Amino acid sequence: MQAAARGDGSSPHGRLRVYLGAAPGVGKTYAMLDEGHRRAERGVDVVVGLVETHGRVHTAALLEGLEVVPRRTVLHRGATLTEMDVDAVLARRPALVLVDELAHTNAPGSRHAKRWQDVDELLAAGVDVVTTVNVQHLESLNDVVEAITGVRQQETVPDDVVRRADQIELVDMSPESLRRRLAHGNVYAAEKVDAALTQYFRVGNLTALRELALLWTADRVDEALAAYRREQGIDEAWPARERVVVAVTGGPETETLVRRGARIAQRGSGGELLALHVLRGDGLTGVAPDSLGRHRALVEQLGGSWHTVLGDDVAQAVLDFARGVNATQVLVGATRRRRVAAALSPGITARVIQGSGDTDVLVVTHEEAGRGVRGHGPRGVLSVRRVALAWALAGLGPPVLAALLRAAGGIETLPTVLMLFLALTVGVALVGGLRPALLSAVLGGLLGNFLFVAPLHTLSIAEPRNALAIAVLLAVAVGVSTVVDLAARRTVEAARARAEADTLTAIAGAVLTVPETVPAVLEQLRESLRLDGVALLGRSGDGRPPARWELRGTSAGDAPTGADDATATVPVDDDLLLALRGRTLAPQDVRFVAAVGQQLRAVVERDRLRSEARLTRAERERGEMRTALLAAVSHDLRTPLAAIKAGVTALRSVGDRISPADRDELLADVDHQSDRLQHLVDNLLDMSRLDAGALAVHADPVTLDEVVLRALGAVPEGAVDVDVPEELPLVHADAGLLERALANVVENAVRHSPPGRPVRVVAQEVPDAVVVRVVDHGPGVPDDRKDRMFAAFQRLGDAPRGHGLGLGLAVAQGFVRANGGALEAEDTPGGGLTMVLTLPLPGRGPGGGA
Repeated sequence: MQAAARGDGSSPHGRLRVYLGAAPGVGKTYAMLDEGHRRAERGVDVVVGLVETHGRVHTAALLEGLEVVPRRTVLHRGATLTEMDVDAVLARRPALVLVDELAHTNAPGSRHAKRWQDVDELLAAGVDVVTTVNVQHLESLNDVVEAITGVRQQETVPDDVVRRADQIELVDMSPESLRRRLAHGNVYAAEKVDAALTQYFRVGNLTALRELALLWTADRVDEALAAYRREQGIDEAWPARERVVVAVTGGPETETLVRRGARIAQRGSGGELLALHVLRGDGLTGVAPDSLGRHRALVEQLGGSWHTVLGDDVAQAVLDFARGVNATQVLVGATRRRRVAAALSPGITARVIQGSGDTDVLVVTHEEAGRGVRGHGPRGVLSVRRVALAWALAGLGPPVLAALLRAAGGIETLPTVLMLFLALTVGVALVGGLRPALLSAVLGGLLGNFLFVAPLHTLSIAEPRNALAIAVLLAVAVGVSTVVDLAARRTVEAARARAEADTLTAIAGAVLTVPETVPAVLEQLRESLRLDGVALLGRSGDGRPPARWELRGTSAGDAPTGADDATATVPVDDDLLLALRGRTLAPQDVRFVAAVGQQLRAVVERDRLRSEARLTRAERERGEMRTALLAAVSHDLRTPLAAIKAGVTALRSVGDRISPADRDELLADVDHQSDRLQHLVDNLLDMSRLDAGALAVHADPVTLDEVVLRALGAVPEGAVDVDVPEELPLVHADAGLLERALANVVENAVRHSPPGRPVRVVAQEVPDAVVVRVVDHGPGVPDDRKDRMFAAFQRLGDAPRGHGLGLGLAVAQGFVRANGGALEAEDTPGGGLTMVLTLPLPGRGPGGGA
């Protein structure tokens, strides 16, 4: 039914399932094939797009009963390679296709460079895909894997490709079990087992790779959990892992809180520390930026992350953030307010506890607790509670004051009464602003007139001075209330402006220090405004209305995919638009987003200029290379051609009159010049492949002594002394490329060695590597030219014209790097140059398969 439903060409995007393993041999391919059989038994149309069995009997047995799409044949450098036939799979149009080794690099000439790109095409066509990948092939872990194993992976897949999978299943196995499986011959052939066990499959390597796989999968599961909670509108925390949010003010107690939070987060594996600083708009933002910088550095040093949000209600901002990140604990400091202030109004700590729900709140005491808040200006925010209190004072204060004056007796003279009512009005203005104060003034004036101005108990005023006194009361009340209200609003605006400036400063810092600038800025904007998601959209099409906006591949959180999917949009310029999803923004928030948008516009323009500069620089370098190539080809290629032409012409014109000895000499010269020409052309082709990034590496375990002997095939007898022990461990490399690299290095050394001083080729094993030294006693190379000698078209100072294009060492270094090794130059003791070729063990590492 699935296949039939997808036959109309309008099917939805296919679903991707990934089996992730820590190392080869854990059973990824086996699990994938087993899944294929289960699906087929349920009636799903399943085919095998490509599976690598690597000679494993149990894996090959699982292929029986499944339809296998024939592979596509590719010819490359005389070798026949096979790859998945994407066109055949699309023509077959199955419901599900099994594709092994997601990180594989396709053979040159394939439609896509990488197999994961083939998989993307299948998914876009509506075909479901089940695939496999090892954790060491994830791009973000490349450096970590190299540090653990000493091997830099050449075949990688972007993390985002795997993270986009609808399902990721970890295929796990203990290091001891995997080593037993390897020893029993269930992973590699018998002749490779010993080398694998002592190199790549060491217990330490496998344990570290297993931990990487578990942690990476845990992060992916956490992302899926967060997405589910967002979709279902679940606000309460689900404590799947220890995630500690530390609410910090930037005050002197911050360091104590952060260190306590770090200790709690480190109690269990996978715990996270998140430090949260709320930039509030109530005038209490008097923390010095350098203090926040020191605290942020401390958090990052302890392995945590620093987060900043904007919020007038600090307690609510802390709780919203904690629920958003699914925190298990919130750490807050004991209040610094004195006992009287704490008794009059609950502080932030108490309000966090009251609203925490299922989230645990830990109150941490510190030296500043109870000492009072120092260095802050007056409060300027008219909170809801404060305004309500002001209305209550305005409505009840004048009647109560009037009753007290009547009860006291003897002090109810008009000046005294009006002064007391004025004092009450000013107090109401200070608490609640203009409108409650106006109510207090009007009530005070009416009650004063009714109860204390003759004629009593009427609203009539007999004397003009009494009317003037009441009018002055109302005027003063209005004036004082207006000033207080204006001051409060200006304080709020100034405080918010400072908070926004601090946030913009943090964003500017991210622009300068974070490699992926645009995503970092969007994430900072999302956190600051407590939004669900933010995306940067770009205009598509021809620019004519109606405008169409598409995601530029840059977003943060649960971001909208287009303008129609956003809660709000803020234009950046004619071609960029910020799309926001989440709460409704206030006008001042929109202005803040617009300011961030201008920074993003500058970043995008900077990135564009950098890209253009890189392209210009690359084009200039290619131009310089073409110029050097023409200069070199004009002589070096014509020299052997001229010699060949002269020899052939002589043989054709007067060959019957030439003596056999001369004829043999001419033929030998033609043969020698043909070899030189072939060598020059090979180097040119190799250099062009290296420059284009089209070099294909097919690594296998090889014996170094055999490669060295083949590389010396064209070297004159007696020109090289070889000391390469047969018992050296196998290196994992492309034997052909390694042979060419050694041949070029040795040929260069022989050319520059003096007569009677043969070149020495010595190999030895060092920790985690095999080192080959090619030692000559020639003129050597100055230190300042050692790096330049590996550039294309560089000749050593004493190399005459006609002895190559200066490509030999450049090609050799490119081939060695392609095999995961390094080629460097050192001085030979006593004079000369030593080329040091280092090949890591176990090479690229055994790869592929499950």
